[in-house]
Amino acid sequence: MTKPIAIQGIKGSFHHEVAQKYFSDNSEVVECLSFDNAVERLMLAEADYTVMALENSIAGSIIPNYALIDAHNLKIIGEYYLDVQHNLMALPEQSIKDITEVRSHPMALLQCKTFFKNNPDIKLIETKDTAEVAKQIYDQKIKGIAAIASKTAANMYKLNVLAESIQSIKNNETRFVIVKRKKHKIERKALNKASLKFELDHKRGSLATTLNVMSDCKLNLTKIQSLPKIDTPWKYAFFVDVTFDSYEDYKKAISIIQLMAENFKVLGEYKNARL
Repeated sequence: MTKPIAIQGIKGSFHHEVAQKYFSDNSEVVECLSFDNAVERLMLAEADYTVMALENSIAGSIIPNYALIDAHNLKIIGEYYLDVQHNLMALPEQSIKDITEVRSHPMALLQCKTFFKNNPDIKLIETKDTAEVAKQIYDQKIKGIAAIASKTAANMYKLNVLAESIQSIKNNETRFVIVKRKKHKIERKALNKASLKFELDHKRGSLATTLNVMSDCKLNLTKIQSLPKIDTPWKYAFFVDVTFDSYEDYKKAISIIQLMAENFKVLGEYKNARL
């Protein structure tokens, strides 16, 4: 029996939209108000998959999510790039002049900071989820409060869109990954991207040498993110994404890097969604 997909947020959220686009429109989801809770549902086998945002083209990486994937030995089995359009919404018959406070996820507020610089009288409040605020406004008929969320949320919770696409940069993409507890079976010929994690000694050129191995083996580095090791001050783990044309070239590269790096781990092998 297929279990639901754990998402951060509620129905109408961007994570819900990704779950529908990656799987199907009628996919069952389990709503979670934090990424920790979404992963917990996965680890308790209450969900088969978890959808997690990893990075945004405006605000950058969501670093704690890299740590969550690593700490729980989760496997990335796919990715999805979503064009995120933030919309300001409130109860019908409200206008921007009526709004004294906007509540939304901190990432959404960060992506819309230019809009609010031009509206300095509006107080900004951080919350757990974009769609959750929209639902609260609808359920409690709250006046004077607006949410930042998707048009899907506006339609679902019968709110009026006061301003469309208020993010600072109009081309605003978020990369989401789909994770499981175990490795996902996929045909090797379909694999052309991988996420890796490793640690290096404090030696001159150690990172450059590792990156050279990737280049020599014809891997294309699409992402590199460092994360400090909490238990070892000033030592870092590196999370990298690579794409490749030949799986054999990729396997050759990781066989070499395994000998050079500490705590090497393949976080996932999957299909590049940018193709």
